[in-house]
Amino acid sequence: MQWLSLDLQYFSGEKTEKATPKKREDARKKGQTAKSQDVNTAIILLAVFLFMTFSASYIGDIVFNLFHQTFQEYMLMDLTENTVQVITMDLMKEIALLLGPIMLVALLAGLFSNYIQVGVMFTTEPLQPKLEKIDPIKGFKRIFSLRAIVELLKSILKISFVGAITFVILWMNIDRVLSLSFKSVGDSLTTMASLTVQMGIAASLALLFLSLFDFLYQKYDFEKNIRMSKQDLKDEHKNIEGDPLIKSKIKQRQREMAMRRMMQEVPEADVVITNPTHFAIALKYDEDKMDAPFVVAKGVDYMAQKIKYIAGENDIVMVENRPLARSLYDSAEIGDAVPEEFFKAVAEILAYVYRIKNKM
Repeated sequence: MQWLSLDLQYFSGEKTEKATPKKREDARKKGQTAKSQDVNTAIILLAVFLFMTFSASYIGDIVFNLFHQTFQEYMLMDLTENTVQVITMDLMKEIALLLGPIMLVALLAGLFSNYIQVGVMFTTEPLQPKLEKIDPIKGFKRIFSLRAIVELLKSILKISFVGAITFVILWMNIDRVLSLSFKSVGDSLTTMASLTVQMGIAASLALLFLSLFDFLYQKYDFEKNIRMSKQDLKDEHKNIEGDPLIKSKIKQRQREMAMRRMMQEVPEADVVITNPTHFAIALKYDEDKMDAPFVVAKGVDYMAQKIKYIAGENDIVMVENRPLARSLYDSAEIGDAVPEEFFKAVAEILAYVYRIKNKM
């Protein structure tokens, strides 16, 4: 029996169940989602190199102008505080015109890559300082964990892919590379830029292909980490629906209050129809409230005896009619009018009750 209890505790604590929508929402609020950083890197690199391809003339003009000003103007100036300030401001302006569009493209590509993976999400939870992040023991475990080994293998695979693609492109353009020594500086720079962009686009496409597998792995790993145990499901259900014990006590209290209100209505009844021992139905006729007699109280067994006791203390007439008492108990609730099929029987009973009251 002790072994069975331990087995049940083990299986109830084992995380084998899929995460509920609430668990996923809580994880998302903490910034925990299935996201691959490799997808971001690949899309950013691809966007940057494509931009450099279509804006080659723009970038070439800025670079040429930068070299022209440097060698024909700045190097001929006297080295003073004013000239240093002028040169610095000019260089910063040219560098901003050169790098600004590239950085803007990288920013937009980064936002796009995050959006297609996780949608719109804003949280400050990952930015909050946590002491566990600087815990050396946990850090050591992270370094030598299975996830660290997977990341190492991914890095080796990415380096191998990029290296192989770079070698293939250089080998395919070996004649252009060997002829660089015979070209002018401008032509050499143009050839090197063209080869660089080709290698960058090819490497980006290769990384994008690999990142798809990484995204699937990250999704699998995320789903595994947010799995829940059977006990977690029970606890979440309790938090959402409330503790069953508390709910049962609330329902019991509500029944007790409803019972007290019902018993307070019994002295106002016109007649109590009994089984005589098992059922008791208290009826009242008030033409200002309802066109037909209605039920003010009903009960079975103990409640029936209590209704009869209160009726006896308040001189309410009790009439024994077994089939009518049982039928009214099953077909009418408290506050409901007597069903139409019982009008005649109830009318005869009320007429009898009124005759007795008139005699009294």
